[in-house]
Order: sequence, then C-alpha cells, then structure tokens
Amino acid sequence: MNKNKFTHLFFDLDGTLTDSGPGILNSVRYALRHFGIEETDADKLRLFIGPPLVDSFMELYGFSEEKARKAMAVYREYFSVTGIFENSVYDGILRNLELLKKSGKHLYVATGKPEIFMGRILEHYGLAGYFEFAGGSDIEETRSRKAQIIRYVIEQAHLESEAESGNILMIGDRKHDVIGAVQNGIPCAGVLWGYGSEKELKDSGADFLLGSPDELSSLI
Repeated sequence: MNKNKFTHLFFDLDGTLTDSGPGILNSVRYALRHFGIEETDADKLRLFIGPPLVDSFMELYGFSEEKARKAMAVYREYFSVTGIFENSVYDGILRNLELLKKSGKHLYVATGKPEIFMGRILEHYGLAGYFEFAGGSDIEETRSRKAQIIRYVIEQAHLESEAESGNILMIGDRKHDVIGAVQNGIPCAGVLWGYGSEKELKDSGADFLLGSPDELSSLI
C-alpha cells in the first residue's frame, strides 16, 4: 500500500496524539472506589483506554448497564476537573502535524472521547489549530463506537467522496480504531507508541504500522 497517497488523515486522540493514561486510570480508580473496589492491577486499568467507558465497566467488572452508566458519571466527576489535564502530548506530534499540514494533508480528529472534553484538550495542548474538524462521542455515549465516530466525521466534514475514492486514512493505537476504519471501508495505520500492542493491531487488520510519531512524516 502506498502510504503517500492519502490526502485526508483521521487521528485518534488518546494514545495517539496524547498520552492520556494517567488521567484515565486515576478517573477509573476514583469511580471504582465509589463502588468499594480498590483496583491495583494497572494492566487491567489500561484496558479502559480506547473502548467506550460503559462497555469497559460491564466487561471488566461485570457491571449492569445501569451500574456502568453510574460509574461513568462518577468517573467524570474526577476526569472533568483533574483527570482531563493529567495528560501530555507525545514528543514529536506537534512537529509532525505541522509537517503534514504544510505538505497539504487535511487533518481531522476521530476520538471516542466526548466532544465536550475533546475540545478542551485540543485547545489546552495547542492541537486544535491543526485540524479542519474534530469529532468525538456525545456525552451520553450513544455515539461511542469508533465506526460511528468515523462515519460522523466523514458526514460532518462532507468527505463521502474522499472515503469512496480511498483518500482517507485512520491513524490510531487500538484495535477499535482499526475495526472502526474497516467497518467504514477505509485503511488504518496502527501506531506503536500508544496503548495497543503490535499483535493487537496486526490481528485486527491494520494496513501498516508506525513506530514513532516521527514516522508520520512517511505519509507525506
């Protein structure tokens, strides 16, 4: 596959543009403590980075959907004030976004994070100006699957013809990014500096892998 042919690049946020792990993990711990659960397994907590929150509470802790939605609300008590900025931009991201933009690429965000938080993060870390449109989930997570979010960005940015022409590339660190891209009929580059393993990305069908943010320049 010719990596240079893509004109429209969709970026995941958590684990791709920013290292959001500390804030997410602390927010999950806060929510679990509300239910009397003291989780010490950091690897288990890291599984929350990427998928919809409700799904993770149900799958990892056996919560009912009602209890999982309550846990999501408690999570956001911490995240909205403190966890949101327990975060950092990966080294090399800003430099490479600048290079991509100057080369004529069109950049977008497609994240599972609710847009109300996404916007604050992009502005706070000086990322917002690189993107022509940024789309995320709604606050109730009724639009939370990555396939739904990618489709939402395509529709809101009027990129249907670009998708049909094969000009869009999704870039993300977890299998959900790859699967969401596949379900929309677009390729995906898996990144290895985030929270998904090489095996996870390959097994889910990533078209190619990028080892560091500086390898984003290979898309020019």
